[in-house]
Amino acid sequence: MNSIFERRSIRCFQSKMVSDDMVDLLLKAAMYAPSAGNEQPWEFVVIRSKKMLENLCNVHPHAKALLSCSVAIAVCGNLSRQKYSAQYWVLDCALAGQNIMLQACELGLGSVWLGVYPCKYRMENIVDLLCLPQNVMPLGIIALGYPAETVQQPTDRFKREKVHMESW
Repeated sequence: MNSIFERRSIRCFQSKMVSDDMVDLLLKAAMYAPSAGNEQPWEFVVIRSKKMLENLCNVHPHAKALLSCSVAIAVCGNLSRQKYSAQYWVLDCALAGQNIMLQACELGLGSVWLGVYPCKYRMENIVDLLCLPQNVMPLGIIALGYPAETVQQPTDRFKREKVHMESW
């Protein structure tokens, strides 16, 4: 699976639209992510409106990529689906988001993760903008589109010194 090694954050996109079929495939990939107790707590808000993308950009200080993207997907957690007292929805939805970005890479799309949780100000504003129900929390927004920039491949990120066998 080369997309694990090839995926990079893309923050500038072409004006070419991402098809609805591609978005469906991205969402399908997201929903194949593992989740604690198979609770699948994710909910997704697909955003194409330039006005909404601009509004989101105005409440997220690091979301300028939304101004040029074709589509964005807000990855949210539905707290009513929690089986356990721990906040596993955060991990489960992060895995779903990673699947979206890996599938986007496979499709020749660029993406960037824009963190929302746990920043209370961002969360509250995005809940309001997206009209999320009280039990649904935004984790992050993924800006997607055809890359308008070339990102250099990094050097090898594998670091043996970060691996500990059996114990520290």
